[in-house]
Amino acid sequence: MDDGVRTEKKNKCILICAGDLEIAEIPEKREGDLVIAVDGGYLYCQVLGIEPDVVIGDFDSLGEDNQAQIGPGQRMISLNPVKDDTDTLAALRLGLAEGYREFHLYGALGGRLEHTLANLQCLLFLKKEGASAYIWDSCSMITLIENESLTFREDMEGMLSVFAVGGTAEGVGEKGLRYRLDQAVLTEAFPVGISNEFIGEQAEVSVKKGALLVIVRWA
Repeated sequence: MDDGVRTEKKNKCILICAGDLEIAEIPEKREGDLVIAVDGGYLYCQVLGIEPDVVIGDFDSLGEDNQAQIGPGQRMISLNPVKDDTDTLAALRLGLAEGYREFHLYGALGGRLEHTLANLQCLLFLKKEGASAYIWDSCSMITLIENESLTFREDMEGMLSVFAVGGTAEGVGEKGLRYRLDQAVLTEAFPVGISNEFIGEQAEVSVKKGALLVIVRWA
């Protein structure tokens, strides 16, 4: 019997969006994962040989000819272009409704700046919904933490930046990095958390109160 309660799934929801897709390959889809092509992201799926489970959008960047190529085994959800949610946010709501709590977004950066900013804000939306999310491109990973910590292996290389989002972030700490922070207060008006460096030690970034956008850049 369906009581209307969604069971939380341990699998991941993968979004292929229509921004710049600068990445060599998409992680392999495993049984139970959900792949959503977001509007023009369906074109990337065709190039990469990925069969999305769902294609969603108002299709302003896909076009009728490409829509006609969507296979009969793939769900197609057509959104009204006059809407409050972006196509990406609508796709994330779908994943949440299906029970997913781990999201990986590709093609969510680049292109129109306003779309990039909207996708970054979606990370905070997902965190408020109790989900974790990661945006990937060829040389970086972006995630968000709130009232928690995030650790990195000692073999990590590259740079780490943190930015306060959604208000002031208090009790910010960074250790195992070139520059240490201890009980710092970060605001949205002063980007003091930019460009720290991994130094071959296990690293940790933490925030006691508030949210941090975390950007790891390895090239």
